Amino acid sequence: MSAEIVPAPSSEAPPEEPFDVEPPYVPDHEALAAVEKYDDRFLDRELSWLHFNQRVLELAEDRELPLLERARFLAIFTSNLDEFFMVRVAGLKRRIAAGLAVRAASGLMPLEVLEAIWTTTRELSERHARVFRDEIVPELSENGIQLVRWDDLDREEQKSCKRLFKDRVFPVLTPLAVDPAHPFPYISGLSLNLAVLIRNPKTAKEHFARVKVPPIFARFVPLGNQRFVPLEDVIREHLKRLFPGMEVLEVHTFRVTRNEDLEVEEDDAENLLAALEKELLRRRFGPPVRLEVEESISTSVLDLLKEELGVSDEEVFRLPGPLDLRGLHGIADISREELKYPAFVPTTHHRLAEVESAAPVDIFKATRRNDVLLHHPYDSFATSVQRFIEQAAADPHVLAIKQTLYRTSGDSPIIDALIDAAEAGKQVLVIVEIKARFDEQANIRWARKLEQAGCHVVYGLVGLKTHCKLAMVVRDEGHRGGGIRRYTHIGTGNYNPKTSRMYEDLGLLTTNEAIGEDVAHLFNNLSGWSRNASYDELLVAPDSVRTGLVDQIHREIDHHRNGRSARIRLKANSVVDEAVIDALYLASQAGVPVQLLVRGICALRPGVPGLSETIEVRSILGRFLEHSRVFSFENGGEPVVWIGSADMMHRNLDRRVEVLVRLPRAESVAEVGALLDLAFSPDTSAWELDSAGEWHRNAGTVHLQESLIEQQRRRRPSA
Repeated sequence: MSAEIVPAPSSEAPPEEPFDVEPPYVPDHEALAAVEKYDDRFLDRELSWLHFNQRVLELAEDRELPLLERARFLAIFTSNLDEFFMVRVAGLKRRIAAGLAVRAASGLMPLEVLEAIWTTTRELSERHARVFRDEIVPELSENGIQLVRWDDLDREEQKSCKRLFKDRVFPVLTPLAVDPAHPFPYISGLSLNLAVLIRNPKTAKEHFARVKVPPIFARFVPLGNQRFVPLEDVIREHLKRLFPGMEVLEVHTFRVTRNEDLEVEEDDAENLLAALEKELLRRRFGPPVRLEVEESISTSVLDLLKEELGVSDEEVFRLPGPLDLRGLHGIADISREELKYPAFVPTTHHRLAEVESAAPVDIFKATRRNDVLLHHPYDSFATSVQRFIEQAAADPHVLAIKQTLYRTSGDSPIIDALIDAAEAGKQVLVIVEIKARFDEQANIRWARKLEQAGCHVVYGLVGLKTHCKLAMVVRDEGHRGGGIRRYTHIGTGNYNPKTSRMYEDLGLLTTNEAIGEDVAHLFNNLSGWSRNASYDELLVAPDSVRTGLVDQIHREIDHHRNGRSARIRLKANSVVDEAVIDALYLASQAGVPVQLLVRGICALRPGVPGLSETIEVRSILGRFLEHSRVFSFENGGEPVVWIGSADMMHRNLDRRVEVLVRLPRAESVAEVGALLDLAFSPDTSAWELDSAGEWHRNAGTVHLQESLIEQQRRRRPSA
């Protein structure tokens, strides 16, 4: 059936923020007088993100890690930095150009932040190139994997490349000349290009041309025997075929990064889809924010590129070739298992494991017996969450399935199961967030696929991204079974079978009636006119996540002052929100121990005398992306733990629908407590943040993720 958006009343809608400007922080001066005197108490979020990517680069430099994994971290660093420029740097430049240059909470003006970004990213980019050239390439060669340039190829390899160029590459190349009849071509974002200077031997006149390196071919061309050459080298050596009768004088590689964030007006569902599809076409041609060139480029060609692309000197990055090392993912995928992390297969949670039977466990029966706290990727997504949806689709007693989808894979068995359920006559409601950044195109495709199968597809609330991770199954269990029962899954990660093997996340499967009631109300809010903002077992943004967590922090302060046990432990991707940070500062000033495990950005400054002496901030990076969000409070000896989708950022707390659930069983609370104990153990390897905003790797010898893998192997049957 066709999708429909029900607009929120105008008084309830969040203000339009076309430039993603964070609202100025207006603290309660009376309540926060003790922390406000520290006017430099917030670290800058953009510079903190660059420190995060530096930690990724340090993994590539870590000689204790398997070599191909180090190569992959170089590729990840590249992709991360690309997105940072496309979104964050582009946003800063737009704000400055639009006159919205508001001072950040860190005290820096956007221009000051931008200048610091140019300096830091240049240093990191040069360091990244050195690691590739001086460490990874030689060590790969020592292990029989050779990344070579054209001059290193033997005669047979050159012949092979010549055939490849003639048969496959040449037919798809399109040289674009620049002269009065041919304006400078529009260079799409992140494309790899050759700037070619040619000369007509008859007239001695020089011309400029651009050749795009086709992204449809492998970035590093396999030559056999695990030898590879960059595709642009192959094209460079055969340019005379593209420009017959001309002399090729200069060839230089360059790459442009553009503003690729989205601006979309939301009014109704069909218009939202159409607007997104149109905006996605524009995305490749946003204004440039960075120009990467090989360091060998001539001044004349560089000046031409700068003038035609409209970039400044600060936006030019001269680097050793090859550019665009995202292609190292292909090298890291080579079948050389001894140069990778040991093979890892997720295992089935012990409560969902088969017992002396080849048949899968009945998820509903297992969940009725006991809540199941899942920890991915250690607990298999396929034999837990995916099976939950698949069994619901096939179960004749199931009346309805309701689910949020933010990012999922295009061939997702979750999508297939929802379609099967709808075709079987079940009521299926899917809250789709088609504005999930850089996944919009895929989300549009499968949203239409769900609609065509008969699912009720709703695109959330106008002005708010639906980021929460919820699934609810309504089942008729008959008079003896208790009638209608709700089965609920609330998680910290997306319903994506592929990323569930690489992302660390938590999820709760439960039949708890109060949680089921709350989730049912929330689905009604998302799909209809209901506007219930009060929940018993959930905190829901934008209404209650920030206030709920700040209230919990103040309760810990009260426990500590009254001699009861108190401690705060948070695990998140980012901690930026000033109100939450100031509450944590107050807790530290009161003497409450505070521990933060932050994968990415952290604007809190720990260890400042009189402000944050009891706060410890750690970061753990590794083979899995630490993605779960956990909020643990000692609560006077009766610990409370919340898990969910929300990071401590303005966008999560003000502009998204996010959900945190309070774990209802002491056993689940204890499991999360044990995980945090291991993460914060003095023996656990981690980066630690100091009061100056610098991160340092400690001397810990225990690796969190490896320890958890070993625990799983000892405890549970394989999936």
